[in-house]
Amino acid sequence: MMHTNTSTLAASAVDRLRQEIFDGQLPPGTRLAEAAEAKRLGVSRVPVREAFAALERDGLLEFTETGRTVVKQLTPQDFEELFAMRLLLEPAAARSAFPLSRKQQQLLSDNISATRKANSLNEVTRLDLDFHQLIVEASGNTRLLKLWRSLRTELELWLGYLHQQHRDRELDTRVDTAGSHEGILDCFQNRSAAACEKLTREHILSWREWLPMAELET
Repeated sequence: MMHTNTSTLAASAVDRLRQEIFDGQLPPGTRLAEAAEAKRLGVSRVPVREAFAALERDGLLEFTETGRTVVKQLTPQDFEELFAMRLLLEPAAARSAFPLSRKQQQLLSDNISATRKANSLNEVTRLDLDFHQLIVEASGNTRLLKLWRSLRTELELWLGYLHQQHRDRELDTRVDTAGSHEGILDCFQNRSAAACEKLTREHILSWREWLPMAELET
């Protein structure tokens, strides 16, 4: 029972800290002390320690050589690696996912509708990644999906940070994201596997060009 309670508290701490990081309440470079976070979250140090370890595995926190725990500081190198992996995985997934079933097409369509109605940039970011994950899942390649999922948390952290720097672009970001995803869905509905692979590659390449890497310079 004690183990179950600790695990539940740790999971709750993970969810709380993860959301605060994505929301920008805990910006990159923020130092987190185990005792202070335990007091703030109203739990003992054990579930906080477990939460820190889980978030470090997800790429949201990092442990310094001096033993400090900090919110991961994003760098241009982080983005380049994530970008390269997306470029390898997602076009291949799009080709394998073709043709989509009616259910899969409906899921993508529902995602686009939700994106157009999103109330925050954090929601746009989550829905954006959900859209791409749906396509990877539709590929039926479990190993490819496992690799993509391993990138997701860092992608969400990176995009969330970027969006925090462009709050005044909220409407454009929502409309642009939905519009580009509509083009991908249309390709699945009316074209070919090769065309979907090509469009997905172009989509990711344009995503890279859109991102102002200079803003991540430290």
